[in-house]
Amino acid sequence: METNKRTCLYDKHVALGALISPFGGFDMPIQYSGIVEEHNAVRQHCGVFDVSHMGEVTIKGPDAEKFVNYIFTNDISGAPIGKIYYGLMLYPNGGAVDDLLVYKRGENDFFLVINAGNIDKDVEWILQNKKGYDVEVIHESDYYGEIAVQGPDSESVIESVLGIGCADLTFYTFKQVEYNGETIIISRTGYTGEDGFEIYASHELTCKFWDKLLDSEKALPCGLGCRDTLRFEVGLPLYGDELSEDITPIEACLGIFVKIDKNDFIGKEVVKKQKEEGAPRKLVGIELKDKAIPRHGYEVLSGDVVIGYVTTGYRCISIEKSVALALIDSRYANMGDPVKIKIRKKVFEGMIVARKFYKKSYKK
Repeated sequence: METNKRTCLYDKHVALGALISPFGGFDMPIQYSGIVEEHNAVRQHCGVFDVSHMGEVTIKGPDAEKFVNYIFTNDISGAPIGKIYYGLMLYPNGGAVDDLLVYKRGENDFFLVINAGNIDKDVEWILQNKKGYDVEVIHESDYYGEIAVQGPDSESVIESVLGIGCADLTFYTFKQVEYNGETIIISRTGYTGEDGFEIYASHELTCKFWDKLLDSEKALPCGLGCRDTLRFEVGLPLYGDELSEDITPIEACLGIFVKIDKNDFIGKEVVKKQKEEGAPRKLVGIELKDKAIPRHGYEVLSGDVVIGYVTTGYRCISIEKSVALALIDSRYANMGDPVKIKIRKKVFEGMIVARKFYKKSYKK
């Protein structure tokens, strides 16, 4: 029987009494004090997450920019050093291999951050497609630990507790700094809809950062439970729910990150057609009139016709409403249209609303 991996912070989660559960091939903390308390800490103050399960790949060499642009939907041509891009890797059918971040570290030197559950698949895909490109692909997931410090107080917490200056970073930028003789990466990014940072360092230094932040009592330890409720409220996708090998970025309403005017990239033909002519399905927000909670996979109906399914659903913590993201037939995806969600054996009425249920708060 194959056992799950553990991050460098695993023993610390156990010592804190965290609820541990499998996620993306890792045993990860789902909650400590409780999802609602942790969620509200990030919205109002500061929370710290172990995200060391994420994967990291460096691509460098004479053709690095050209190659990354070939496997990536966004356009990194001429990107400034220190800039980060969100986008996707696609299969030829337009479905998503993964969504990821690309950090430009230097001329023809790129740092890719990929999802934990897709690490092996992604690395294999990258290696499979590099033929003809003069690049070196370095898989660094086993070296890096990563913590996310998120919330309106995150900047002041990092500067006062860790002694890392980060006020100069704007949203989706990063820098490399020397810390205890080690080069670390700090970026103004996150997955919560709040201002925040992600720090990549060795396992040893990641553990030190974690201890310092918790000892300061200025940041609450947060698990993947509230990471999901936070990202959901602001309409951020999760691979396996809003994205998959069967869901294109156009269907997932991520067309802004698909640059069809740039040179060829894998999957371009399909997503270009969908972007120009419309996709058969569309990701929408749904608000229910009732307090019933929709879950992944539940059917969405228009009248008696099944038009799609729920990708993620919750009783939204920040706005106290039952809401869902759902992938439905585009013909029924009009704002304000009435729909229904089948929850177990009952059908609950709702309507199509904006996918962002809570306003994002980023420092631009």
